[in-house]
Amino acid sequence: MEKIKVYIDGSAGTTGLRINERFSGRDDIELLSIPEELRKESPERAKYLNGADIAFLCLPDDASREAVSLMDKDNDHTVLIDASTAHRTEEGWAYGLPELSKGHREKIRNSRRIAVPGCYASGFVMMVYPLIREGIIRTDYPVTVSALSGYSGAGKKAIALYEADDKSADLYAPREYALTQHHKHLKEMKAVCALDREPVFVPVVDDYFCGMIVTLPLYSHLCKKKVTPEQLRDILASYYENERFINVMPFGSESQTEGFLSANMMSGRDDARIYVTGNDDRLLINACFDNLGKGASGAAVQCMNIVLGCDEAKGLNI
Repeated sequence: MEKIKVYIDGSAGTTGLRINERFSGRDDIELLSIPEELRKESPERAKYLNGADIAFLCLPDDASREAVSLMDKDNDHTVLIDASTAHRTEEGWAYGLPELSKGHREKIRNSRRIAVPGCYASGFVMMVYPLIREGIIRTDYPVTVSALSGYSGAGKKAIALYEADDKSADLYAPREYALTQHHKHLKEMKAVCALDREPVFVPVVDDYFCGMIVTLPLYSHLCKKKVTPEQLRDILASYYENERFINVMPFGSESQTEGFLSANMMSGRDDARIYVTGNDDRLLINACFDNLGKGASGAAVQCMNIVLGCDEAKGLNI
């Protein structure tokens, strides 16, 4: 069997490293490795990008755009899977959250340009998209969302600060950021869910490596269709029925952890769990997953598996 040639542009970052880990034990992959001293040289990168069947872009936005520009005009075989923010709302790029609809999965399957969702956006979209599609909320609902994440998604410099022996006292506590409401995932949240406006978003980074919980509160009296928490849970469970990577938990499942949901409960995994709680007046939906798993590298490999026509979960931890 001829192996699939895979190149990871940005293999030294957290996303690239986790993708590489997911290839361990796979006999259908030939990983192309660029010499360390040439990994930032555009002509050499172009050779590897164009020589691959699948190329993962685990890069800052500008470097991802440059990588796309390095593709030969007559290249009709390389599939680019971009983990950056650069192309998530760009025309011609498939959005890499196949569970949203049959159309999303088919577009991924047939596309040569796939944009992996942002980590925060993954949790937001997997909750809000079906609410709009099922008529629970309108597109003008005043959406607010908060999220707590480990520091692994913050990049090499931030990781070094958090893991330094002499780190400052503030790094031991949760820290809110993007206080001006200009977080880079907001554009994606609004566009993919077809919201009238961007949500109010409160992201928080904390002193643990990976794992994420994204929280969506709803007032039932503002919803288009009034539902109880139990009914809302059943609607979401039906929407994601038979999906292995998004699991809507039975109502009341939080009691198994004494009423707590930990942001690192899905660390090391590549799937997500959704919990619905609250009461008839105020509803809460929580998406729990690994920001490096379903929020980045796991999602990227899942998209690759869809393109290759193999088991979506091949090499992944679900």
